[in-house]
Amino acid sequence: MKAIRGATTVAADTPQEVRGAVRELLNEIKEKNGLAEGDIVCILFSNTADIRSLYPAKAAREAGFSGAALYSSLEPEIEGALPLCIRVLLFVETCRDVRHVYLRGAADLRRDLKKFSIALDGPSGSGKSTVAKQLAKEFGILYLDTGAMYRACALAAKDAGVTAFTEESVAPVLKEMELRVKYEDGAQRTFLGDRDVSEEIRKPEVSMAASAISALHCVREKMVEMQRKIAAEQSCVLDGRDIGTAVLPDAPFKFFVTASAEVRARRRCDELKAKGFAQEYAQVLKEIEERDKNDSTRAISPLRRAEDAVLVDTSDMRVEEVVRYIKKKIQEKV
Repeated sequence: MKAIRGATTVAADTPQEVRGAVRELLNEIKEKNGLAEGDIVCILFSNTADIRSLYPAKAAREAGFSGAALYSSLEPEIEGALPLCIRVLLFVETCRDVRHVYLRGAADLRRDLKKFSIALDGPSGSGKSTVAKQLAKEFGILYLDTGAMYRACALAAKDAGVTAFTEESVAPVLKEMELRVKYEDGAQRTFLGDRDVSEEIRKPEVSMAASAISALHCVREKMVEMQRKIAAEQSCVLDGRDIGTAVLPDAPFKFFVTASAEVRARRRCDELKAKGFAQEYAQVLKEIEERDKNDSTRAISPLRRAEDAVLVDTSDMRVEEVVRYIKKKIQEKV
């Protein structure tokens, strides 16, 4: 008989959340360990004191795990403990080496995954930012929008009257620039000094300028320094063009998220329209192809797939499918 450990978290103390989290956790443990229903002898649950809407053992029985002995206990309140957490210990009949499973925010309970980073690289419009935000939410870790930082640099340079982005023209702007990243209600806000530029940096002209300015050595040096400092202090998801190749080459989880230029252009058109910046599809496609060329041919940290990055083509995938696929790949490496 062997023991398998696992844990997960819930977004809120509701029966629906508990049912979903317990079902997901137990099914993942079964799949990862190749277990049949009859292999599971006993399932022991414990949960933090802030979960009272439903016993995890009852949720397990409702999920079909009724052939094993089930038990739930309430953990004492401990200051600093991971909130809304469900832990599980399964005793199983198996000869295989077991694999433990930690999902959602509970992944940070793993000693070997403390302050871990997930790197998502890929071209503009591939959906990596949307996926990165959802992954951060699922794992209960920070999402760092690196693209917003480069866009803010471009905006600062434009505000300073820079029309041609060169090392000589941009370096003085960087010395005076007060770029700050703050997190409010779980979302990243980008500031230049005291000015919130989170929406302004999403304008098409700033996007194109960001692609050009990000090729400068002085810009990349400053941004990479900031990004590495943030990643060293806490677990996070970062998305960009060179996260896995240059910014965090030692990140344990790397993915290259892409899609066809046509699909990305359609997505970008929809996004711009929703924000009140409607543009013609042909023009957006041309800009995306131009940006792809700029990003992949620049001399410093060009856009490319890291050798150990998992390729994810999102052309025919919904966001939830991409998130599910990447989560599975991460859990396979845990």
